[in-house]
Parts: sequence; C-alpha cells; structure tokens
Amino acid sequence: MRGARLHRYREPLRLDELPEPAVLAPNDVIVRVGGAGLCRTDLHIQEGQWAEKSGVELPYVLGHENAGWVEEVGAAVDNVAVGDAVIVHPLVTCGLCRACRIGDDVHCENSSFPGITVDGGFAELLRTTARSLVKLDAGLDPKDVAALADAGLTAYHVVAKAARIVRPGSHVVVIGAGGLGHIGIQCLRAMTPAEVIVLDPSERALALASELGADHAVPVDGSHVERVRELTDGRGAEAVIDFVGEHGIIPDGVAMLRDAGSYFVVGYGENVDVPTIDIISREISFIGNLVGSWDDLAELMTLTRQGKVTLHTTAYPLDAVNDAMADLDDGRVQGRAILVPAGAGG
Repeated sequence: MRGARLHRYREPLRLDELPEPAVLAPNDVIVRVGGAGLCRTDLHIQEGQWAEKSGVELPYVLGHENAGWVEEVGAAVDNVAVGDAVIVHPLVTCGLCRACRIGDDVHCENSSFPGITVDGGFAELLRTTARSLVKLDAGLDPKDVAALADAGLTAYHVVAKAARIVRPGSHVVVIGAGGLGHIGIQCLRAMTPAEVIVLDPSERALALASELGADHAVPVDGSHVERVRELTDGRGAEAVIDFVGEHGIIPDGVAMLRDAGSYFVVGYGENVDVPTIDIISREISFIGNLVGSWDDLAELMTLTRQGKVTLHTTAYPLDAVNDAMADLDDGRVQGRAILVPAGAGG
C-alpha cells in the first residue's frame, strides 16, 4: 500500500510503498481509509515540536483524523463487520485502566495514538481496534466526516465543558473560525444558550462564522479587545475558547475574560504568561483540552446525523499531501483539508 511518511523533521513527507498492516490481536480492525484530515498538529510534528514528547521513531505515517470502511477484523470483533463505514477515535485504548472504565479514555494509561506515536492514516490502510470505532449512519461519507475524529471531537469536548458554566445571557468568545473553530461554533449553537462572539483576522472565516450562527463576527484588527468589551457591556465573557494559542492572541483573550471566567486552551504554540496575583484576584481559570472520549465522538456523530454540525472541507489526493500541508500552513484552507487515497470508496 501507499503511505505518506515523515523521514526527517522539517522536511516534506514522502509517499512510500509499505507493507499492508495485519491483524495481530483478536480485537484488531483494519480500516480502508476513505478520508484523513490534516491538522496543525501535523505541521507541528513535521517541525519537530512533538519529537521528544511522542518518542516516535522516524520514518512513520502521519494522520490522526481518519474514517473509512472496515477491511478486516480480528477473531473477537463483533461490533463492526467488513464493509461497515466507520469513523476512528484517534486513540487506541485498553479499556481496562481506571480512566477507560470511567469513560475518560482520552487519558488511558496504556494508549497509543496513530499518526502521532505509531503509524497513522495518511495511507490506504490503517490498523486500529474495535474499541476505537463508531459506525457511521447511512448517508455519511467517510471523506466528509473524517476530520470530526479529532478537529470535531476536540471542538465538541471543549464546548461540552463550557456548556457546564454558561447560562442564558452568557457570552462565549471563540478565537479562530478555522478547522476547529467552525465546528465549535456549531456545537455552541446546538448545546448552549450563549451569545457567541467569534474573532478571526480572515474576512472569509468571519463570513463563514456568521453563516454558521455566530451572533457577532469581530475582525482581529487591533480594536478587537475593545469591541468584545463593548459587546459584553464592559464585563467580559464568561468563557473564552482559544482555538489558536499563538500569534500573540493569548494576552488579548485573557483581557476579554470577565472576572471568575474560564479560558479554554485548545490551540497551542505559545505560553500562557499571566501573573499569579491576577489569576487569584480575578478568580479566572485556565482549562486544557486534548481531543475527547469515545462517548464524545459518538455524541458528535449524533449531531452530525441530525444536521446540526457540518464540516467544510477541501479534498486532496494522497499524492498531494505536501501541497495540502503547505496550503494549511499558509492559511489557504477554509475549514479542513482532507486526504483521499486513490480508489477510496465504499
């Protein structure tokens, strides 16, 4: 099979001929990839930011947002069958540790992370396990939903947290209306009564945000902090969801937060640098977010089936992986870039 592998950090990926993955354990499932989403994490991996944290050995196949069709199953698999369309939870989890048993499988003590710590889905076939799969409802095409496996899952996960603290009359600021942000806006509309304020430097992204239900679309133009303060009657927002986490936006996001508000960190690349006395005196909270659980993914797919969440995508063939990476890096992708292996089909 063909797969796009990273051979050296800070170099383009290479399309290689690779052995097909095999079923090695009773719960293993081989998925024929119908779509694999690109993520800024893939850019960070390519840049070497994850080298020490992941401990992965090069070369390996990237791609952690995957959907497709079941190609082969292990002897103990009975929740999916060959030919089923599925979306793949990004983690392979054990199901036995305490985190898994309480439904917090994103913190599984024995997990692997295809596309980050082992071979992922920028290929024609992917090995995962039955525990990681959510069957797709009829009418959902893997290439149209693949990025929901991480971008959508992460956006749903953070909105589910924010939904616990916002009430009618609350304001939520969304920083970034790109691949994650445009899904987060839809989740906020579906799951909360909050008034949604979206910030982005791109007019196209802001237009999309308005189309998806944002109450206010604010350009990042130097006056955005003041504008948000005006929209919140000078108090600031109950929640700020930062899908960017870089380009100097974090201090602005903190300035938009009301006292006793919560800052949800999703995007990354820079540091949160806030004096501890400000955290104490304002009683503000900073909350990290790393993808979401299998339950989160199943619930997100329910919203997708109901038409409450849709994914804006741009498709690329697998052999154009480096074009897709460059377009993502340069901000030319609206929504999410999806790699579609040649011949992918149900």
